Amino acid sequence: MRLTWKGLHDRDAWEAAGIRLPAFDPEEVAERTRKNPVWVHFGVGNIFRIFMGTIADDLIEAGEADRGITGIETFDFDVVDKIHRKCDNLALCVTMHPDGKKNMRVAGSLTETVAARPGDAAALARIREIFRSPSLQLVSCTITEKGYELKDPQGEYLRFIKPALEQGPEAAHASAMTLIAAMLKERYEAGAAPLAFVSMDNVSENGKKFRESVLEVADIWQEKGLLSAEAAAYIRDESRISFPWSMIDKITPRPDDGVGKSLTEAGVEDMETVITSKRTYIAPFVNAEGPQYLVVEDSFPNGRPAFEKAGVYMTDRETVNASERMKVTVCLNPVHSALGPYGVLLGMERFSDVFADPDLRLLAERVSFGEGMQVVKDPGIISPAAFLDELMTVRFPNAYIPDTPQRLCTDISQGLGVRFGVTVRAFCERDGDASALQGIPLAIAGWLRYLIGVTDDGQAYELAPDPLNAGFREDLLRGGIELGRPESLKDQLQPILSNESIFGIDLYAAGIGETIEEIFRREISGYGMVRRTLRETAESWRCITEE
Repeated sequence: MRLTWKGLHDRDAWEAAGIRLPAFDPEEVAERTRKNPVWVHFGVGNIFRIFMGTIADDLIEAGEADRGITGIETFDFDVVDKIHRKCDNLALCVTMHPDGKKNMRVAGSLTETVAARPGDAAALARIREIFRSPSLQLVSCTITEKGYELKDPQGEYLRFIKPALEQGPEAAHASAMTLIAAMLKERYEAGAAPLAFVSMDNVSENGKKFRESVLEVADIWQEKGLLSAEAAAYIRDESRISFPWSMIDKITPRPDDGVGKSLTEAGVEDMETVITSKRTYIAPFVNAEGPQYLVVEDSFPNGRPAFEKAGVYMTDRETVNASERMKVTVCLNPVHSALGPYGVLLGMERFSDVFADPDLRLLAERVSFGEGMQVVKDPGIISPAAFLDELMTVRFPNAYIPDTPQRLCTDISQGLGVRFGVTVRAFCERDGDASALQGIPLAIAGWLRYLIGVTDDGQAYELAPDPLNAGFREDLLRGGIELGRPESLKDQLQPILSNESIFGIDLYAAGIGETIEEIFRREISGYGMVRRTLRETAESWRCITEE
């Protein structure tokens, strides 16, 4: 039982192992898709395989589609070489339920994966061919928040972006944004067929961010004479090139060794997890929770798959934005960003354990129910209260989801402006300042304490990847902050807490900068003080609630 096209031929063996196979021939779908691609996706990691992959599978099995998804990877080429190609682009999707039961299926609609390596002429030629195809209807992305960035926090263009901006489309392979802009030039020259670009990342107003980044690249090229005015106008024309907004939600952690072992014991070969050179944890299987939400603005000028037949909410931009803000600024992501750093500091291994901690559970409730829900807008199609209740009672406590607090700290700085900053700004707009907030300041202080890289009992750890870690540590450690010496904290936090590019607002102007400093000072005053601060704060909240 190998996860390859040939390996699926013994259907009885797979079914005996409790693994459902596609009700179609993946090889035939791959051939049709290669000739006339419909859906391209950038970022071929875990959530792509288990979420987009199963959507496409469901549509094909229901007779609503006859082609799958073409994947393009611009960041971590090991994912293509060591997983996708090895498995003929098949994915073994494992859904983990709170009662310990697992549903397993093979997704067969991920039909082709192209690694956009610099200098790989064949790969770039294939990408050009795909984008020049008039059958192509949409391009989606799961490339994380940083994938849309062109500049660093100081406003300078990123080092790997500069060559593409200076040299034009021929040198645009270094990032998804510049490559997409270059491929739009190709599409214009091939007949200017319409196309939709859908960010499926947890980015506030993700379609707007996506469009702005692509247009910025195109504008620079036009100014330099590297892109014609006509091509630039085509890219800017929203009736032909749309950027629908979306909200996506499905907790998809790293592959769990226990899941891999159980699959091996069931007879499936080569289920080992790979850690790539970019520190991506990926395996031939994907494990994730069952609940999933995808809300998409229905703006597809060249047509689209029948997404609504696969459980996707197709709606207008205002509803998408309200759904995204509900999830990203109130219900799910703020809880992850609040509890993840504290889980690392307290030496916890799974997020379900973090959430089970009484003090941290209260922090989660304070950030979401107590603060975010005061200013959230009801999107109408999904109830914020019901959504949050499902998280608190079903999803977060699921001990079978192998999510880790360390993973939740990955690129955490890239989302703070959305996950906390939106609520801070809403309180300022409503009350004049955000001084009434208590949970969010405690969460931000915990993130700052996490950046020191030492647990509450004195054990060193490696920070999760984040492009801004080096700069933050420069501010904190070389600024003279020392554990056990609260007096070492002077003004070192000010460059961080006042940085509007991080939080979307100056936290001192919002009335909570000094509060965060005071919490942080307590947490660095000695070993064990993180727990003590959490416990004493939680106890004060309990007393207020009882009163």
